Amino acid sequence: MTEVMEQIDIKNVLENLGIKAENSGSAVGSHWFMTRGEKIASYSPVDGSLIAQVNAATNTEYEACIEKANDAFKSWRMVPAPKRGEIVRQFGELLREKKEDLGKLVSYEMGKSYQEGLGEVQEMIDICEFAVGLSRQLHGLTMHSERALHRMYEQYHPLGIVGVISAFNFPVAVWAWNTALAWVCGDVCIWKPSEKAPICAIACQNIIAQVIKENGLHDGISSLVIGRADIGVLMANDKRVPLVSATGSTRMGKSVGEAVGARLGKSLLELGGNNAVILTPSADLKMLLPAIVFGAVGTTGQRCTSTRRLIIHDSIYNDVKEVLVNAYGQLKIGNPLDESNHVGPLIDTDAVSMYLAAIENGKKEGTKVLLEGGVLEGDGYESGCYVKPVIVEAENKYQIVQDETFAPILYLLKYSGDVSNAIDIQNAVPQGLSSAIMTTDMREQEEFLSHRGSDCGIANVNIGTSGAEIGGAFGGEKDTGGGRESGSDAWKVYMRRQTNTINWGRDLPLAQGIKFEL
Repeated sequence: MTEVMEQIDIKNVLENLGIKAENSGSAVGSHWFMTRGEKIASYSPVDGSLIAQVNAATNTEYEACIEKANDAFKSWRMVPAPKRGEIVRQFGELLREKKEDLGKLVSYEMGKSYQEGLGEVQEMIDICEFAVGLSRQLHGLTMHSERALHRMYEQYHPLGIVGVISAFNFPVAVWAWNTALAWVCGDVCIWKPSEKAPICAIACQNIIAQVIKENGLHDGISSLVIGRADIGVLMANDKRVPLVSATGSTRMGKSVGEAVGARLGKSLLELGGNNAVILTPSADLKMLLPAIVFGAVGTTGQRCTSTRRLIIHDSIYNDVKEVLVNAYGQLKIGNPLDESNHVGPLIDTDAVSMYLAAIENGKKEGTKVLLEGGVLEGDGYESGCYVKPVIVEAENKYQIVQDETFAPILYLLKYSGDVSNAIDIQNAVPQGLSSAIMTTDMREQEEFLSHRGSDCGIANVNIGTSGAEIGGAFGGEKDTGGGRESGSDAWKVYMRRQTNTINWGRDLPLAQGIKFEL
């Protein structure tokens, strides 16, 4: 533990990010409530050390955040969109200054590699840049009216309060994906982060609070409410929150979607993934092997876009199996802040238990483990969260393969015949987030991308399932929830559409030529 602490100088990192030993769990801008809620302790999966304790937000503080957010929205929506973009630009610049410290905190609190931690902060910076440009492009359409001397067009207006519920695996980036877009659209945001990574959320609140204060803006533009599931339940059922963006498990998303739908609100759901890569006989394995392995073991298999299934043509199956087993044998597991390591820890011991249970349940169904798993012990593994990546031969019909396990377990599945058979296997799971095909055959590529191809929200060719870029809309279908975040026209979900018709003539004709004489 001491060696890791000295390596990252965690005390200095926390100080630079404005984090104290014991923090309140709720804030409006730079104002922190003196909450008396339950204490939530954040332990690092890297070495098991206590990072800090957070007093969870209570219902009273949640109500205060809602009131402040409503007040802030009245003035924020009247700020011209390009000027709102300027605030987001300043936020992005401050993130650049804090990138190293925030990246280290993400790595230490969540357990992903330091390079991935830096990459996550870079995603925040990238979405800020995207949002700044977007602030001058919130376009509506102009249509021709069927009535003379009439003009018809549509425009977009901000919704109000956007509630953001985020997961532990991307403790800062997903919040930024939502808020950067929501802010330029004229919305204000309340964030309920994962209780498994609350310190990262406090750091982000401190950063945006500095921008808000320096510009003399209303604190309620950005609020934070740390707590357990009860806070999310409050938000999902709150009519004052017109949009709830929730990232997490399918089970959680169904609960949120049901509650929000019952009050006819809007929900943006980013839920489970069960992502597959198809390997055809023409695939260039040497070029694409790193993408496959990173997709399976990167972030210790805790990405919603992690590669969980590898669908391999029977003619190359044995060769691929041998190459993969050899590649996994070269993986280094250990402290994620050490850049020579490939795999860090799972988020906590509960995740370890689910990993072990998945392996055992798979064996009961008939899976064959090619590369045994297990929990690592000894020097450097004191947290009990380090596990071995596993390769398993299986069939797609097995329940354990149909389910998503947030762990580095890769299932090898065999197909024969043409690529349509592989696509059928790829699509035969409840989830529909990310997918990929490895091929140098143009016809196989186009089949995969056609209407009868992948049913996922993301379909890649000759790259892996993880590593989405900011410019494209991110999200999936089926049990993944149907939401879209980040690039393209994802901004539209944060606004309400309005059609306007203006009669500038001296008569009042009705549509469809209807006559109504008095």
